Parts: sequence; structure tokens; C-alpha cells
Amino acid sequence: MVVLDCASGCAFYYNIHVVKHVWLALAAFCAGVAGAAGPSYTASGIVNASNYAPGPFAPGSVISIFGSDLARSSQAATAADIHNLELNYVRVYANAEPVPVLFVSEHQINFVMSTMVNPGPVIVRVATEGQSGPEIQVTVVNSAPSLFSVAGGYALATDAFNKLLSADSRAHPGDTVVVYLTGLGRTSPNTDPREIPQYQAQVVSPVKVTLGGVPVDAPLYLKYVGLTPTWTGLYQINLVVPGGVGTDPELKIEGDVTASGLKLPIR
Repeated sequence: MVVLDCASGCAFYYNIHVVKHVWLALAAFCAGVAGAAGPSYTASGIVNASNYAPGPFAPGSVISIFGSDLARSSQAATAADIHNLELNYVRVYANAEPVPVLFVSEHQINFVMSTMVNPGPVIVRVATEGQSGPEIQVTVVNSAPSLFSVAGGYALATDAFNKLLSADSRAHPGDTVVVYLTGLGRTSPNTDPREIPQYQAQVVSPVKVTLGGVPVDAPLYLKYVGLTPTWTGLYQINLVVPGGVGTDPELKIEGDVTASGLKLPIR
């Protein structure tokens, strides 16, 4: 089973500068000084951090809030910030409970939806330096997979040795591929919002994976669907590429909603 440990995770993120939507670095250019009016945002500005698509979201989803006066300056979270559920004097609440904040700037916040919330309506609110923003209702479902994209319309994935897959570095039938995504929901064991998981944990909601319309069935081809250890809000799917999927097949991951539209680099 392929998972990211601390050392390989560093190498992974060294290569990931080619990815458009890495939530810990999103909108770093938006640094500024927050005003005194308090944080301002609307429902349309609350989207998936991986692809900026609207909800619904799942427990464990990485979510972006776009607005104004969200923070005094740009800052990415450390382990201590995640444990304290506060970053640069900013807190995000889901149903009145603080949740992990990964990144803040004047115009953007990235946070992780609590793994403790139940499916249904959830109220999200931002508090910046003691000033509260509006309460916005979002919809939470059990599983809302959301993929990261890289150049060429491919989904973010690596081979079994953590090498980024691309048009110049494709996998083949029989190879093990690791797809990274967010929004797969609760796991067993389930994580505490203050915790950066150091362990493997399988998702509990059913997930269906297809490549070019060919099912990637467990246990023969679908080897692991769960958390990526040492990362907050990041999931991975470890699969063996079946035969007959063709070149660069479309990857579909189905939960309560379907993630699609991206290819997997396969020849």
C-alpha cells in the first residue's frame, strides 16, 4: 500500500508546484491588511478548494471562502495552528464549532469541514480578530469527492514511487497509481478536528471508481481509499490500472456526487 510519509510527502509537494490548486498555497498574491469592517463573504464565495466548484461538501472537505477583510495578512498553517483551530487571528466555525484553518489572506480562507458534522445543512461563519462575518448555510453530504487538476487536463496522481504522472510520464495497465483528492468524508477511525492523522484510515461511505467507463473494482484493483497520513484534509485512492481502459481515460469517482472531467495519464 502506497501512502505519503513525511519524507516522501515533502518530495511530493516539491513537485506539486505544477498543480494549480494546492490549498496551502492558494492566493498567496492576495496578501494585504484587513480593514475594520469585519470579514465579508457570500454563499457563492464558498467553494471546493481543489477546483473552485460549489458544494455540496463532505466532512473532511477542504473548502475555500472568497471575500474581503478575511485576515490581516497571508499565512499558511503550522501543526500548532491546526491544533489550536486558529490562524492569524482567524477562526472558522461549522455549526458554532471551530474547524481547522489551513490558509488565510485578505481575500481567501482555506479550511477543513469538521469530520464531526452530520449530513444536512451546516452553518459556516468566519471570525477575524473578534469580528464576526455572516452566517452562511452550506449543504453537507456523506461523500463529495473533488479532484485536483494538473497541466493537460489530468487528475493529480503519482506512481507507486511518488513520481507525478503526466503526459510525459504515464502509467500502464498493471501499474499502481495513487490519486489525490479531497471530500471523501468520514473514516474509520474518524479523525478529531484538531488532529493531523499519522495513520491510515479507510473511508466509510461507498466510493465507485471508473477509468474510461471500466470499473476499478475492489479488492482486485481498488487497494486503498482513505486518508493520506500526516496531511490534513487530503485523501488518496490507491488503484491498480486494469486492462482495456485505453489511453488517457477519463477518471470518475462517485460518492453522493461525482468527480469527473479529468483524465489519468495512462498508455
